[in-house]
Amino acid sequence: MNARTRRLTTAQALVRFLSAQYTERDGVRRRLIAGTWGIFGHGNVAGVGQALLEAGENVMPFHQGRNEQSMVHAAVGYARQLNRLSAQAVTTSIGPGATNLVTGAALATINRLPVLLLPGDYFASHAPDPLLQQLEHPVEADVSVNDTLRPVSRYFDRITRPEALIPSALQAMRVLADPAETGAVTLALPQDVQAEAYDWPEEFFAERVWYVRRPAPDPVELAAAVEAIRSAERPLIVAGGGVHHSEAEEALKAFVEATGVPVASTQAGKGSLRFDHPADLGGIGHTGTAVSDDLARTADLVIGVGTRYTDFTTASGTLFQNPDVRFLNLNITGFDAHKLAARTLVCDAKSGLERLLEALSGHRVSEAYEAECRSGKDRWDEIVEAVYRADDENAVPTQTQVLGALDATVGDDDVVINAAGSLPGDLHKLWRSRSPRQYHLEYGYSCMGYEIPAGIGVQQAAPGTPVWALVGDGTYLMMPTEIVTAVQEGLPVNIVLIQNHGYASIGGLSQETGGERFGTAYRFRAADGTFTGDPLPVDLAANAASLGMDVLRAKTVRELREALAAARASDRPTCVHVETDPAPTAPPAEAWWDVPVAETASREAAVEARERYDRQVADRRRHL
Repeated sequence: MNARTRRLTTAQALVRFLSAQYTERDGVRRRLIAGTWGIFGHGNVAGVGQALLEAGENVMPFHQGRNEQSMVHAAVGYARQLNRLSAQAVTTSIGPGATNLVTGAALATINRLPVLLLPGDYFASHAPDPLLQQLEHPVEADVSVNDTLRPVSRYFDRITRPEALIPSALQAMRVLADPAETGAVTLALPQDVQAEAYDWPEEFFAERVWYVRRPAPDPVELAAAVEAIRSAERPLIVAGGGVHHSEAEEALKAFVEATGVPVASTQAGKGSLRFDHPADLGGIGHTGTAVSDDLARTADLVIGVGTRYTDFTTASGTLFQNPDVRFLNLNITGFDAHKLAARTLVCDAKSGLERLLEALSGHRVSEAYEAECRSGKDRWDEIVEAVYRADDENAVPTQTQVLGALDATVGDDDVVINAAGSLPGDLHKLWRSRSPRQYHLEYGYSCMGYEIPAGIGVQQAAPGTPVWALVGDGTYLMMPTEIVTAVQEGLPVNIVLIQNHGYASIGGLSQETGGERFGTAYRFRAADGTFTGDPLPVDLAANAASLGMDVLRAKTVRELREALAAARASDRPTCVHVETDPAPTAPPAEAWWDVPVAETASREAAVEARERYDRQVADRRRHL
C-alpha cells in the first residue's frame, strides 16, 4: 500500500472527510458538518453506522432520531439558527427510511437551507436482486426509491464505486457552502459500496475550508439602483430571509436610518429590524400589517432584499397597485433578483446594502412620507395591544392572547418556532420580534410537524437559549416523536400546545372558499355522516407526558402566564397545554390570497365564494 493512502471503507472515508470540512465568513470558522442524525436499518447499519461508531463522538457527533423526516427538520432548524454556516447530515436505511427524507429535503431546498442526506441504496453489484425494500423497475435497472430525492435536492449522486465518492463529496460540500446554491444535498450510498474498502489518498482527509463569499454589486447595476432610489418618492423595502442569512441586519438598520426608507418583512425576513424601530412596519402581504400593505399599494419603488416573492408576499399579484411601481431586487441569486421584471443587484445582502448606503450619501425620503409611516405604525401597534390584552384573567384565552402572554414572558434572545396552521398568520401580523433570530417561521414549505424537531436543532445550535415550539393539535398529531429525543438529550425545548380541535386555518379557508369547513374538525361523526359531533376525547397533554415531557396545563389566562414563566425557568423539556377559545380574534387579512374556487357548483356557499373570487382576481396584474 502506498504510504500516502489510507485503507478504509467508503463509509469510513466519508465520515472522516466530513469531519475535516469547515466554512469561513468574515474570519469566523465553523465545522460545515457538525454532526450526523441517524436511524439504522439493513441499508446503513453495517456501513455508515459502523463508520460513525469507529470514528467516535469527537470526530463526528451522532444524534439518534425517531423519524427520518423529523431528523431533516432538526438539521434544518440547526442550519437556519447558524445562518447556513454550519449544517448536519442525516443517514437512513433504504426503502421507507429513505423516502421519509423527501418532505424534509423539499423543505430545506425551498427555504435555501443546507442539509446533507445519506440514504442507503440497493447493491451496486446487483448480487442479491431484488433485495428487501428494493423498488424494481422493468426498464430502468438503476432506478431506486432514492430517485424521488432528485427533484428536491440541489445536488444528487449515487456512489456506485468507492473512488466515485471523491469528486461527489467535494461537489456536495461546494453546494452546501454556496449561499446561492445551497439546499438539500443527497449522496445515495449502495450498501455494498458503503462496506467496500479502498486505498484513499491522504489529501482527501486534509482540513478544507469553504469560504462563504460576499459578492459585491456590479458597478453598472449599482449606479442604476442608486438612480432608481433617488428618483422614488414612495420607496418600500421588502426584507426577506436573505437579510438574516447574510447577517445584514445592522447594514439594513444603518441604511434605513440614513435614508428613512421603511421596511416591511416576509415571514423569513421578520426580525430584520427590531419591532420598535421607527422604520419597521411588520409583515407584508396576505398576512401582513395594515400599514405595510397600505404603503405597498402606493409604493413607486419596491426594494426586495433577499426575498423570493412568494404569493403570500405579493398577495397573489394584487398588492403592488401603483401604476408606476417598479422593482429593485438585491439578491445573491440571479434567479430571484430578476423576478417581477426588476432592476437587479446580484450580490450579498450585507455587501449590497453597504454599497448602496455609500452611494446614496445625503439622500432621504420626504418628511411627509416618514410621518405617514410613523402614523400607520402607531395605529397598528394599538391593534396589537388590543388583541394581546386580556381583561379577564380567569377567562379561557384566545389564540392572540396566548401570543400576548408569550410576548410578556420571552426575553430578547428567545426563539419562537412555527410553521403551519393559523399561527403563522397571527404571528406575522402581531409578533414583536426583538432580535434577528427570535422569529423562526418555516413558511417556504409550511410543513406541519416541523416545529418540535426544529426546536431541537435550534437548541443544539444555541445551547442555553430558551426555545419555544408553537403547535396546534393538528400539527402535534403529525409528528410528536422527537419529544423523546429532546428528553433523551436533556434539551429543554418548550412546546406551547394549543388545542382547538381541528385544522383551524384550513377550516377558515374552507369556509371562505365555499368548502363549508368540510373535513377540518376533529369531531365524532354526526348522524348525517359529517364530522360535526362532539369533540374527540383526546388528551394530547397526557401524550406529551407519556413521551417524557414535563406538562403544565393552563385553563385560564392567569394559569397560562404562570405556566409559561415556569416553562422558561425549567431546565427540562416542558409542554404548556392550553385549550383556547375558538372565536377568531386576530385582525382580518389586509390583502388577498388566490385559492381557486369552484367555477360551477350547486351549493350556495360555493356559488357566493366564486362571485367574491371573480371580483378579487380582477385586481391581479403582471409586473413587466
